[in-house]
Amino acid sequence: MDYKASGVDIEAGYESVELIKGSVEKTMRPEVLGGLGGFSGAFLAKGLKGMRDPVLLSGTDGVGTKLKIAFEMDKHDTIGIDCVAMCVNDIACAGGEPLFFLDYIACGKNIPTKIKAIVDGVAEGCRISGCALIGGETAEHPGLMPEDEYDLAGFAVGVAERDNMLTGQEIREGDVLIGIASSGVHSNGFSLIRKVFSEDLTKKGLSKKRKELDNENLGDTLLTPTRIYVPLIKALLESGVRIKGASHITGGGFYENIPRMLPQGKKAFVRKGSFDIPPIFSLIQKQGGIEEKMMYNTFNMGLGMVLCVPPYEADRALSTAALTGDKAYIVGEVREAGDAAPEAVLLD
Repeated sequence: MDYKASGVDIEAGYESVELIKGSVEKTMRPEVLGGLGGFSGAFLAKGLKGMRDPVLLSGTDGVGTKLKIAFEMDKHDTIGIDCVAMCVNDIACAGGEPLFFLDYIACGKNIPTKIKAIVDGVAEGCRISGCALIGGETAEHPGLMPEDEYDLAGFAVGVAERDNMLTGQEIREGDVLIGIASSGVHSNGFSLIRKVFSEDLTKKGLSKKRKELDNENLGDTLLTPTRIYVPLIKALLESGVRIKGASHITGGGFYENIPRMLPQGKKAFVRKGSFDIPPIFSLIQKQGGIEEKMMYNTFNMGLGMVLCVPPYEADRALSTAALTGDKAYIVGEVREAGDAAPEAVLLD
């Protein structure tokens, strides 16, 4: 009897590390010490010395049951981008720059080529957001999960000047809401999506082209990776646009996430029809018979990030977003609400 006979293949683990080295090396920053394979990732703090009052920011998240679509499609090269995006977009909401990232993959069986595809996606997400992939863990769990399945989670650390953090405390009545387009469903609401499309969750069903999706197939549409907004936020701040608050539209949709950037006594009014809604959301709503409020309370509905800026900054925010390849809209405004708790209101 040996470890391999129990279901853990140490040699496959070594092979996985060798396969991912190239992708990981492409994410390196000058502050990274050592290479892949150490017991911990090392990141020099000397880069923070030039900052007046640095604040470390962190974010951790996973991909959720979107992984089930990847399993059925046997497509694993973009799911890592989702994992990075879910973490670094949260850091960007505070005005932070992501510095480094670590991933964790738990799998029923270590298949080196599959692990490489997953980590390639993680590395691409790190490259887009400018952070280094300084470590991670691949854990083989025979008997705990099926051999062809895995779970993926990540952890990011970033930094911001304390004076420049986006806290939302200066948001006032009349400030403008800028919505930034999503790339699709992103990584939330997939438990509901899988219920809606329960009869289509096979390779054949997911690969079928649909006229409602402009002749794209459902699987690829759902696996479109989450948009990373770090380059946009960085460009806006570097151009001098005054951002007062930012909300990453994740689980809980509009109603839960937009109020998170608002101070007490403020309401965000968002006008329906002021932004494009991707066809996938209409298909989900129609096929699932889902009420409109539930759609906006579950999905991003086409806006992956909502920013709050003074009225005089709105046009500059839109033009700067265009330079980073992001589609942006003026979607609403902030109003006074007395002593009421922060709230998001959708207007027809």
